[in-house]
Amino acid sequence: MTDSSNKTIVKNTAFLYFRMMLTMIISLYTSRVILQILGVDDFGIYQAVGGIVGFLSFINSALSTGSSRFLTFELGVGNLEKLKRVFSTTLTVHIVIALVIIIIAETVGLWFLYNKMIIPPERMNAAVYTFHISILTAVFTLTQVPYNASIIAHEKMSVFAYMSIVEVSAKLLIVYLLGIGSIDKLKLYATLLFVVQISLMIFYRYYCGKHFKETVYHLIFDRMIFKSIASFSGWSLFANSAIALNNQGILLLLNMFFSPSVVAARAISIQANMAATQFVNNFRAATVPQIVKRYAAGEINASKQLLLSSTKYSYYLMFLLCFPICLLAHPLLKLWLGIVPEYTVIFLQIIIVQSLFQVFDTSFYTALYAKGQLRENALISPVLLFIGFPLIYLLFKLGYSPVVFSWMGLITYMILGLLVKPLLMIKVVDYQWKDMWFVFKPCILVTLAALPIPLFCYHMLQSNNLWNLLVIFLITISVSILSIYIIGLDRETKQKIRVYVKF
Repeated sequence: MTDSSNKTIVKNTAFLYFRMMLTMIISLYTSRVILQILGVDDFGIYQAVGGIVGFLSFINSALSTGSSRFLTFELGVGNLEKLKRVFSTTLTVHIVIALVIIIIAETVGLWFLYNKMIIPPERMNAAVYTFHISILTAVFTLTQVPYNASIIAHEKMSVFAYMSIVEVSAKLLIVYLLGIGSIDKLKLYATLLFVVQISLMIFYRYYCGKHFKETVYHLIFDRMIFKSIASFSGWSLFANSAIALNNQGILLLLNMFFSPSVVAARAISIQANMAATQFVNNFRAATVPQIVKRYAAGEINASKQLLLSSTKYSYYLMFLLCFPICLLAHPLLKLWLGIVPEYTVIFLQIIIVQSLFQVFDTSFYTALYAKGQLRENALISPVLLFIGFPLIYLLFKLGYSPVVFSWMGLITYMILGLLVKPLLMIKVVDYQWKDMWFVFKPCILVTLAALPIPLFCYHMLQSNNLWNLLVIFLITISVSILSIYIIGLDRETKQKIRVYVKF
């Protein structure tokens, strides 16, 4: 790994973490206020209705993956003309798909909203309005994908960081306007979020047009480029459809069998988990372009070493966050929200543990992504998620608790992260079991070493006391950091840390 590459990763990680910290703090505050202003039921309705549109987001995710990969690859190769044709072709495809989504959402989606979802009759009008405006937001977001992919490919993460200041400021303004307005709160909330998203998109497009030559759009449809992207994204599309079914589809199932408050509980747990996972996602966002570029340049071993090391450190970061959140879920939720809907605590605890296994699943996927060979993953991994959906439907139909789907999700990602992805990496990308063990061994040892003392302190002290809560939290963090430093880091990394902190 060259010094310049290291500096790029560190710089981009710093920008992304600045963005994340700012966004997270404001989001946590606004979530509390919005939950109180809208109420648990309206908050749940917004999440459920958004779930219909969100269900279509798998198309967005798949195409985003394909766009980023091919733009980053061509940047690594250095072919500007090819890069221009890739961008324009990608945007053309996104526009066509956006039109298709409008048709599907305004027909099938609207029918589902009226006929299958549990929404109080007096709130149906607001729910329908929210649905329509959510569709508009999703469509514009879809056409934004190539622009964001270009920013990521050029590794200009500072742009996202700076615009986050504007975004969170706008969300604070939304909270203020919700508090003073006399308009229907749910309608107003959906409208204001739409305005914010559109404004951000306009800026990003202006920035790309000014700084990146390839982002000047021309009505181009290159069949060869499309065929390559479609072949790559086709498998990703299949995989992401399974993920969407497992995430947004579950929200729809919850709304079909339970009250909006249960949907709200699930949505809150997801939001809290996303706040934690952002730490890891931002680190990965800074490393993935380097992994892909090195692979494209033929530096296979360098790409492998960066992927394995980044996976290990990603797990450490996630564990450092997940352990105290899982241990202190109830008091932290009470402190954050004031009102804690039923099932929120158990939903959060299970999804937090699940996110640890998702680190392996997501990180190992990058090796397949860099090589551009996703067929095997798309044939195996999504099957587990597809199987889970009808099974959960059946269990809900039989009267089981809504918590059952959380346990199934945890088991699924354990299998994906610890078995499926490692086997695919060995088979497809020529990794070896010793490479997997290089990651798994320190992660297992760190986890086992960090658990006993915080668990003992938690059972000895009453976490409903604010002072005791702080003590347990600090002990958990301290023990986790020491375990990572002593067990999880190699000698060379420890030496660099000592030099940096001047031990």
